[in-house]
Amino acid sequence: MADTGADTATSGKRANTKAANRRAILTAARRVFALIGYEATTVRDIIRETNLASGTFYNYFKSKEEVFQAIAEDSTHRFRAHLSEVRARSNSLEDYIEHAFRAYFSFIARENEEAIKAGAPHLALMGVRVDTPEMLAVAEEIRADLEKTLAGETAAGLDLEYLTAAAIGIAREMGDCMLQRRPVDVEGATRFASGLVLAGGRAMMQRRD
Repeated sequence: MADTGADTATSGKRANTKAANRRAILTAARRVFALIGYEATTVRDIIRETNLASGTFYNYFKSKEEVFQAIAEDSTHRFRAHLSEVRARSNSLEDYIEHAFRAYFSFIARENEEAIKAGAPHLALMGVRVDTPEMLAVAEEIRADLEKTLAGETAAGLDLEYLTAAAIGIAREMGDCMLQRRPVDVEGATRFASGLVLAGGRAMMQRRD
């Protein structure tokens, strides 16, 4: 009879090794992309930042493009956890908008902290991409959150698709700008972005009246 316990242990060890290798590649790639920029980076640059053989890299990714896509998906996936926390503690539109912007700006500041300390070029610093399937799911979550938050309030009737697009666009563009400044000012970006969206929403409501 086969030793299923030993097989399970071996399978578990193999899975852990695969996960660790993939993590090592993504961590190395994030560091290299930040320091020398995506365009200048080669697969060889990424491999040199790991303890892995080149053949091992190609077991996980075919190109730097696939690595970058994986980083984008991973970052967005982790940001969704922060968005869930925002949802849980927000009782009004004002709360949600402010907490969501702060969560995003804080997240990308932490993501780029090591690169900023190392003097990475501004254009190499990475926020969360908006064109991935994961981010499209986030956008739908935000739209649903706004719809729930606005239910029964005088703000109901605002175009939720436009509001969602505006909030995400402002976060993305302002986040990139924030990363270029020294020091990186999360609270300043949060105040400006949330004030802009909320003031715009109030203006639209007054116009409807």
